[in-house]
Amino acid sequence: MGSTISMPFPARETASRLAEADAGEPPAPVSADAEARRLACAVARGDEVAFRELYDRYHERLFRLAAVLCRGDETLAHEVVQSAMLTAARKLKPVESEAHLWNWLARVARQHLAKIWRHQQRTPTLVELAELPEAAAPEKADSVLEENLNAALLELETDDRHAVEWFYFDGLSHKDIAERQGATPKAVSSRLERARAKLRLLLNRSLRHES
Repeated sequence: MGSTISMPFPARETASRLAEADAGEPPAPVSADAEARRLACAVARGDEVAFRELYDRYHERLFRLAAVLCRGDETLAHEVVQSAMLTAARKLKPVESEAHLWNWLARVARQHLAKIWRHQQRTPTLVELAELPEAAAPEKADSVLEENLNAALLELETDDRHAVEWFYFDGLSHKDIAERQGATPKAVSSRLERARAKLRLLLNRSLRHES
């Protein structure tokens, strides 16, 4: 695709929408599979707007998956997501369905994480990548991992959970969160640090139980 695509990290940008039908009639509903096929084909052609739409649609879900695979290491999770999206910008091919597109992104994320671990000479002890199926029902494995993260988030105190979701999923700054919570940015930083530590503990516990 070349170097013309600019990555929308970390802010999210509004995705382009389909044009409305003629004669003022509401547009016919478009299936998720058809949307995925359109999006993948456009990204494969080098369409920057389509790539931004791909990012908007999938980066939060991909981050949730990466956060579990990285056992709560949010810095590593962000690196995995960014690498996966850059790979999509360069190598994404036409897909058959929405599930096909998601499975491709999830597989690329796993591959990037495996490369990082090999480079750092680290061995994942709780989540073995080889145990996460790529061909046989990968969406089921991904769903279980996301459920683990969601369950862990629900065990956080309300303010801690909101801080995590606003910071990592909505891209708000410490200052923005502080204004919402009536706190100081320093207090938000401490809250996030505490929440991350508890998330890592909860994720390790739940993944160990399932392994």
